[in-house]
Amino acid sequence: MSKTCIAMLLAGGQGSRLYALTQDVAKPGVPFGGKYRIIDFPLSNCTNSGIDTVGVLTQYRPQQLNSYIGSGQPWDLDVDDGGVYILPPYQTAGEKGSWFTGTANAIYQNISFIENFDPENVLILSGDHIYKMDYAEMLREHLNHNAALTIAVQQVSLEEATRLGIMSTGGDGFISEFEEKPAHPKSDLASMGIYIFNWQKLREYLIADENDPKSSKDFGKNIIPAMLSAGERLWPYRFSGYWRDVGTITSLWDANMDMLSTTLINLYDPAWPIYSRSPVCPPHFTGESSSVVHSIISEGCEIYGRVENSVLSPSVKVGKGATVLYSVLMPGAVVEDGASVEYAIIGERTVIHQRAHVGSEPDGSESWGVATCGPDIQIKEGAAVPAGAMVYTGEEV
Repeated sequence: MSKTCIAMLLAGGQGSRLYALTQDVAKPGVPFGGKYRIIDFPLSNCTNSGIDTVGVLTQYRPQQLNSYIGSGQPWDLDVDDGGVYILPPYQTAGEKGSWFTGTANAIYQNISFIENFDPENVLILSGDHIYKMDYAEMLREHLNHNAALTIAVQQVSLEEATRLGIMSTGGDGFISEFEEKPAHPKSDLASMGIYIFNWQKLREYLIADENDPKSSKDFGKNIIPAMLSAGERLWPYRFSGYWRDVGTITSLWDANMDMLSTTLINLYDPAWPIYSRSPVCPPHFTGESSSVVHSIISEGCEIYGRVENSVLSPSVKVGKGATVLYSVLMPGAVVEDGASVEYAIIGERTVIHQRAHVGSEPDGSESWGVATCGPDIQIKEGAAVPAGAMVYTGEEV
């Protein structure tokens, strides 16, 4: 088999900045936007872009993610001449196996998998971004400019630029400089962590990088600078659509709130659906005394209280007299009668018992933040979880 392009999706991140939400699941497996998980977005982009071969590189807490992806059927990736493949770190006879030590090392460890498909190009993706992108359009630019590497970029503020990989371009439009998290950025063009490489070029640099004991085995820190130094043709693919890295509690909450606006990212576009493995649930139900305003209510939900500006995942229950405001409730969460949740993220199957209170509206103080409860937690009757608090599985409140 020979493919024009296959995708390698980096989905092994621990997601340590999501704290309690990633105790038992890798970041790409975190529920998002009511009916999705974060990994649904890059997988759906692959399907909609005509890329039918995807390697998913897992590492941290992979069990739930592996089960969720399965054969790839929900994303139409259960095909005979391609498909979706789960690729954990492995050890072969006579070799010293190891965890992936960086993004470049993760791809290096899977060179043999890539060569099975003999691709002309390899698309490298992250499993923790929320966006809709046509990779086929990016591939066309890559081929038209005869690039060794094409990097998807967005314009950002100079303040944001200090936290990202920043590049400058020359008079011919090609990338002339690349800096990882510069203190004094020279440009506002930021890498989105989405790359298309000519496979033969990438293979060459991966092997050289792996043999360098001083390398941190990272695309941004090592591979891209090495290619620039060697005079390779690096092209910036400018993307102006919605894109969010949901690596922190605040960014995850922000992105969920963005789902309430069809002008930021349209989940109802039949030309570009976001696929998911949805649970089998009855339709959602709202009781006589319920009030639902500007919210996403997924299948299986039972609403008897007040819900405003919130995102409710499948099988969430909100009791009589309960209030949910500007919050994200993950699958199976329960807010009992008279309890209140505001400006918070509530993990899967967590129960907020009667008259308990989680979170508070912004007050302008430095200590304010989104209150977060991990999965399978019991918030006791009448208890209070303040703004910015983090409750981990196994803790009692």
